[in-house]
Amino acid sequence: MASYSDDKEKLLSRLKRIEGQVRGIQRMIKDDKQCTDILTQISSVIGATQKVGYIILNDHVKGCIKNSLALDDDGTAVQELLDVIQRFAKS
Repeated sequence: MASYSDDKEKLLSRLKRIEGQVRGIQRMIKDDKQCTDILTQISSVIGATQKVGYIILNDHVKGCIKNSLALDDDGTAVQELLDVIQRFAKS
């Protein structure tokens, strides 16, 4: 079971909202809206997706990584944590 399972409905709700925002951006482009307005909406989508990522990362650290660290003899859990943080930070 994924560590974010308790937050699943909240995450899906956020993602549906993001999906609606993206459709709104598509309409704005189709309707030739101002670039600044479109960029503002894009910024909102980026922030919203980052928030979803932070929730999942937080749950991953508190669940999967915490459990793995307790059993980790060779440092693989620490490396996994560093890798996932680095991948997320690049986005």
